[in-house]
Amino acid sequence: MPSILITGASAGIGRAVAELFMAKGWTVGLLARRKEVLEEIAEGQDRAHVLVADVSDPQAVSAAFDRFAAKAGRLDVLFNNAGLFTPAAPIDEVSVEDWTRAVSVNLTGMFLCARAAFAQMRAQSPQGGRIINNGSISAHVPREGAVTYTVTKHGITGLTRQLSLDGRPFDIACGQIDIGNARTDLLQGIIDAAVAEGDVPPPSMDVGEVARSVLHMAQLPPEANVQFMTVMATKMRYIGRG
Repeated sequence: MPSILITGASAGIGRAVAELFMAKGWTVGLLARRKEVLEEIAEGQDRAHVLVADVSDPQAVSAAFDRFAAKAGRLDVLFNNAGLFTPAAPIDEVSVEDWTRAVSVNLTGMFLCARAAFAQMRAQSPQGGRIINNGSISAHVPREGAVTYTVTKHGITGLTRQLSLDGRPFDIACGQIDIGNARTDLLQGIIDAAVAEGDVPPPSMDVGEVARSVLHMAQLPPEANVQFMTVMATKMRYIGRG
C-alpha cells in the first residue's frame, strides 16, 4: 500500500485525514508534538507510525522523515498541514512574538517539511511522489484582523507553485487544498458560542469532506495533479468578502 506522512496529525483536519487514510489501508506517518495523542490515534493500526516533532525544528523534521521512510520503505505523499492562528487584531496591535510564531509554524514549518519530503522523493526509487499543501481560503482572500495567518498562507501559495515547477524533473507533483469552515473542534467551539449568545453560527461543513478531498488528490496517478482545490461551506462569505 502507498504511504503518506501527515503533519499536524493530532487534531482537526490533520487527524480527520489521518483516520481516513488509515481506514483505507495506507501506511500513515502521524507527525505532531503531542506523543500521547498520536499514540491514541495510532492504537491498533499496524500501518500507523508515531512521529513526534516540532515542524519548526529542522533537525527534528529531518529525523522524523528519515524514520518514516525507513519504516515505510518510501514516501509517496506528504500532507503538509500543520499550522496555527494567532489572536485576531489590526496589525498595530499584533505582537512581534505572535508574528514570529506564525511564520515559524505556518511558513518555515511547511518549508522544512516540504524540503524533507522533496529530498526523500527525489532520492527514492522509483523516483517521485506528491506534496499536498494545506493553504486556506485566506491564501487568496483575507478576513479582518488576520494579518499573520493571511500573509503566511499567501506564502504557501508561492511555495506550492515553486514546488510544482521544481518537482517536474523528479516526478514530484505539488498541489494545494484551500479549506473554509470545516467543523473541527476549534470551529465547533465557535459555533457553540454563537448559539449560546443567540447569534447565527457561521456556515460550516463536515471535516470529513476535507479528508475525502485530500484522498482524491493523493490517489491521482503520477501524470495527473490537482493544482489548487477549494473546498468550503457552501454559504460562507468567501466570494465577495474581501
